[in-house]
Amino acid sequence: MIKLLDARFVITATEPKGYPSGHSAEVAFVGRSNVGKSSMINTLTGRRKLVRVSNTPGRTRTLNFFDVDLDRDGHRHQVRLADLPGYGFAKASKADRVQWNEMITTYLDKRHRLEAVVSIIDAEVGPTPDDLQTLDYLQEKDRRILVVATKIDRLTKAQRKPRLQALAQQLALPLEAVIAFSSVDKIGVDEVWNALLGTFGKATRL
Repeated sequence: MIKLLDARFVITATEPKGYPSGHSAEVAFVGRSNVGKSSMINTLTGRRKLVRVSNTPGRTRTLNFFDVDLDRDGHRHQVRLADLPGYGFAKASKADRVQWNEMITTYLDKRHRLEAVVSIIDAEVGPTPDDLQTLDYLQEKDRRILVVATKIDRLTKAQRKPRLQALAQQLALPLEAVIAFSSVDKIGVDEVWNALLGTFGKATRL
């Protein structure tokens, strides 16, 4: 049983010298613009406005860090979340896209406390070429990856399992490696936290 205790903004950064210090296990969230990344983080932390949710894709242009305290079965954990800019925003200028790409890849390459990366896929849309390229990149860097299919509430209950099976097949993953998630219906919250804490092991215990 997951119990959320506290969640707070830590710092915004654009380069390594601005990354927060400390020893919290860190997990990054990546996904295309408008995939529901900000809503997902708000839902996972139990805070409606921890991360700003915008109707304008591409609003996040920096690396934003948050600390979360939670309890699982009597053990307290602290996890640091890194919200990365969304990719695949067509209306962004070429210069902006290059800058965002460099900022993201530098973080993914050099952040030594990064324990896992949550790759967010739109359950209704499926993986885009940008999603597949990002997953390939993360696998090349030997990063631990958790794939989350968000916006699952947009599918009927009968459509959900076949859709997840199709996603897993497209990504060459076992079905259990893809977690269904909905910020609207609060689906998948405990499943994501349990998967992450299982990946971190004892590194997050306080």
